[in-house]
Amino acid sequence: MSRRPLALVTGVGRRAGIGAAIASRLAADGWDLAISWWGPYDDRVSGGADPDGIESVVAECEHAGARVTRLPVDLADPEQAAALVDRAETEAGAPVTALVMSHCESVDSDVRTTTVEAWDQHFAVNARAPFLLVQAYAAALERAGDDAPRDLRRIVALTSDHVAFNLPYGASKGALDRLVFAAAKELGGLGVSANVVNPGPNDTGWMSDEVKAWAIEATPRGRLGRPSDAAALVGFLCSADGGWVSGQLLKSDGGISNSV
Repeated sequence: MSRRPLALVTGVGRRAGIGAAIASRLAADGWDLAISWWGPYDDRVSGGADPDGIESVVAECEHAGARVTRLPVDLADPEQAAALVDRAETEAGAPVTALVMSHCESVDSDVRTTTVEAWDQHFAVNARAPFLLVQAYAAALERAGDDAPRDLRRIVALTSDHVAFNLPYGASKGALDRLVFAAAKELGGLGVSANVVNPGPNDTGWMSDEVKAWAIEATPRGRLGRPSDAAALVGFLCSADGGWVSGQLLKSDGGISNSV
């Protein structure tokens, strides 16, 4: 039996999160997984920690036939971020064929209240870490040759159009978008398709009742976005059929972005 291709998925710390849904979808679609998360971030963000989340996600993915490698990592640390792709390949014993970045730093603040420390933390996690991951991924593909299937080489990053009152998050996600667009152009010769996915408002534990009511009212489909909605799009982009889509920012938001 041939081994399944390996996807490195970041931000898989909580069962309610989009990262966990992506991991589960890719496992069901025939991928092995290297999953990363950072517990101290999950402990402090809105929505709260999920101490048993990793093991639950791993069990679900393994039930779908995936081999799963656990990689806790602080992506605010440039040395850890730069080493993650190589670490994934060493511990999983296979080349990383797809890089899916669903991690983030997200703490609300606005023009008046954002501190330099918060700004730097957001850019370290949301922009610098993805840059280091993409750089390492490109180097790994050059080493891998045909061991990483060319028809499945993918970069997918989760983004947002939030800016006002969530300034450092939105600004750093804008930098992430440009990074992925550059990768689509510069790494196309390696067979890489690179895209950004904006999932719109998803209730992963952070929404108040007021926000939920607003989002339902503002979305033409009349419901909240679910992590599985974004995961379905990521699954398609990582499939053989999704390879011709590259250099795009794709919205999986139920039409809310065209309605508000």
